[in-house]
Amino acid sequence: MQWQCLRFDQLTTHQLYDLLKLRSDVFVVEQTCAYPDLDDHDRRAGTYHLLGYQDETLVAYLRLLPAGTTYDGVSIGRVVTAPAVRGQGVGYPLLEQGLALAEQLWPGETIEIGAQAHLLRYYQRYGFEAFSEEYLEDGIPHIDMRITK
Repeated sequence: MQWQCLRFDQLTTHQLYDLLKLRSDVFVVEQTCAYPDLDDHDRRAGTYHLLGYQDETLVAYLRLLPAGTTYDGVSIGRVVTAPAVRGQGVGYPLLEQGLALAEQLWPGETIEIGAQAHLLRYYQRYGFEAFSEEYLEDGIPHIDMRITK
């Protein structure tokens, strides 16, 4: 897996297309959820995009958001792996890379996420703890979680 962590202004048009297509394919088409993916957070100052390529194909992605963007703390969002690599453990190094980058970019900061509820245990294995009740977001059960440093 080849990892790249880039600001919006560093993304090539091909990388931007790849990440938007992966997000759309999974979050909109696969999960049959029409929602506003283009929320202006992608190009906000301080936002970073972590791209995981396998054989020149984007198969893993997440974005790192500075504190105050979607939560009081730093946030990791749009965590996604391509259907072709599911079950191969790609999600683990994706989140490990994301957490390491968040610590590098914002040392000691609390990290908060809005996790799909069925992924609760996945995030708990990295130290995330729930701090909200389950709620519906775009018709999908979610729960807010955080790691406090």
